[in-house]
Amino acid sequence: MNIYIALSWRNQHAVEMLTDHLRDCGHTVLSFIENNHGENPNSSVNEAKAVKAVPFDEWCSSPDGLRSFKYDTDGAMLSDLVIYVSPSGKDAAAECGMAFGKKVPIVGLYAKGEDFGLMRRMMLAWFHDYRHLLDFVRDMQELKNA
Repeated sequence: MNIYIALSWRNQHAVEMLTDHLRDCGHTVLSFIENNHGENPNSSVNEAKAVKAVPFDEWCSSPDGLRSFKYDTDGAMLSDLVIYVSPSGKDAAAECGMAFGKKVPIVGLYAKGEDFGLMRRMMLAWFHDYRHLLDFVRDMQELKNA
């Protein structure tokens, strides 16, 4: 399955670990962390060359920002599944909204501090344990292959 993970940069390591695990299970994961076009020069997957950070507003309006925007929006709208890991920020919530509008299933991994309001209803399911979320993804893949 093609999976997009909607999550904040502040949880970078969770994205990396979840991405590795899902890929080990045979999934294609669209990672905004790996698609980093200079937004976070400290990313562990960033190019080996040193990159000097630019102010965020400047980066957003740059060609690199546009490439990242397109990658993230396409990832949310064109995947087979979106996984939202909480708590995250406005961009991850917007990606969930795009996925919901395109009828892409969304599941959420709940964590303390989550403040998603009424729009939490976009999620097909919320999980409080990452192992249950991974079981759901496995079962979803098995149904798709049946």
